[in-house]
Amino acid sequence: MKLNVAIVGRPNVGKSTLFNRLVGKKLALVDDRPGVTRDRRESEARLGDITLNIIDTAGLEVAEEDALETRMRLQTEEAIALADVVLFMMDARAGITPMDEHFAALVRKAGKPTILLANKSEGRASDAGYYEAFSLGLGEPVPLSAEHGIGMADLYEVLVKFDDAKRASLGLPIGAEDEELLEEDDGPLVDVEIEEDDESETPLYDPTKPLRVAIVGRPNAGKSTLINQLIGQDRLLTGPEAGITRDSISVNWEFRGRKFKLFDTAGMRRKARVQEKLEKLSVSDALRSIQFAEVVVVTLDVTKPFEKQDLQIADLIEREGRAIVIALNKWDLVENPQETLADLREKATRLLPQMRNVPLIPISGLTGKNMDRLMQSILDIYEIWNRRISTAKLNRWLDGATQGHPPPAVGGRRIKIRYATQIKTRPPTFVVMCSRPDDLPESYARYLLNDLRDSFNIPAVPVRMLMRKGDNPYAAKAAKRKIQ
Repeated sequence: MKLNVAIVGRPNVGKSTLFNRLVGKKLALVDDRPGVTRDRRESEARLGDITLNIIDTAGLEVAEEDALETRMRLQTEEAIALADVVLFMMDARAGITPMDEHFAALVRKAGKPTILLANKSEGRASDAGYYEAFSLGLGEPVPLSAEHGIGMADLYEVLVKFDDAKRASLGLPIGAEDEELLEEDDGPLVDVEIEEDDESETPLYDPTKPLRVAIVGRPNAGKSTLINQLIGQDRLLTGPEAGITRDSISVNWEFRGRKFKLFDTAGMRRKARVQEKLEKLSVSDALRSIQFAEVVVVTLDVTKPFEKQDLQIADLIEREGRAIVIALNKWDLVENPQETLADLREKATRLLPQMRNVPLIPISGLTGKNMDRLMQSILDIYEIWNRRISTAKLNRWLDGATQGHPPPAVGGRRIKIRYATQIKTRPPTFVVMCSRPDDLPESYARYLLNDLRDSFNIPAVPVRMLMRKGDNPYAAKAAKRKIQ
């Protein structure tokens, strides 16, 4: 059982710092300027023996109806509605402001159990602000310092009462430990080692675990709109403004019985244009999502497709070894769909030669066009990414490939190619043993790689082929004779 806890308050009072403290990782972006957080972010956390589903929210601000700040506030209000307990945070050093009073009234109106937190309470400079906090009418404030970890024991003492109350209402034993372990929110992928003598081609992955899918692209390509359309709710902040998303937000979802963890990321501009510290942090967070994803969906604005930055993003994904699907977003704006799609396929073949036959899926995040087709492409490419080929089949292929096109002679001596084996998946990685790997022309290695892709139907996903020199079978005998 998890206690749903939302952290709310005006901008720059330390909500994201407390979120990171409770989660035990620096998941949320933190900066001195106000208004860094925009979307609400959820993660599992532990405080003592309490299991929490903690929700970080945007700072509550007063703004006009159509403003971005208003849409941010609606996301925060949604988080309050989902919470079992609200942590209302104020800055004890700054004291109570009119904005604190305004939003304290909003929280009281919501009728949710609320704990008042007087953050930044380290040192005597916070004493006056702590006593002012009583005037908000939210009960006795809990003094703490999210940055330094002060006051966590006091926060536990208050939260445990709500945890016990929720357990009692559900008929669960009070104070019992949950049997299930917390799932890691962001952890490294583990490459699977392949045994050479296994003839099976069954993919080595667990279909019960959530499939990690990162949605990436340039600013304003429609990434957040796409995720909202997939999950069927306005979970992520969207709008006409470019660069709304800052944090990489994970969303749990299920499609046809398969669990997914979707990662919305900040738009990535050209490196030369990224000057501000906050945007650098956002881009770093997006790059981290790519590294921990299994499938990456590159979202292209079909009105401006395959710009230089799109190609650089795709090349980065290939170098990271991730499976890739290209979503051609805003397809509802295209006037000649068939001609446009044929032209884009030709461009993809020419501009992305390292990703042969990459799936190009025309979609519309606004209307929901081809959402099922996009998800099926993700599942198909994920299966290919996890595919392994038996050593016997690989060597039958290698015999045919080398007989049809023998390796060249270099320096008057022909290079001997002995055998091939797959050493791992995710991405598929093969080792080809040959007599002089350093002398093998790159063009011949590329021929083998392309023929392997065609023979075993491995499109789009990155494939690694390593040339290695095999051990000399007579080396041991020669050394023995030398000793004698």
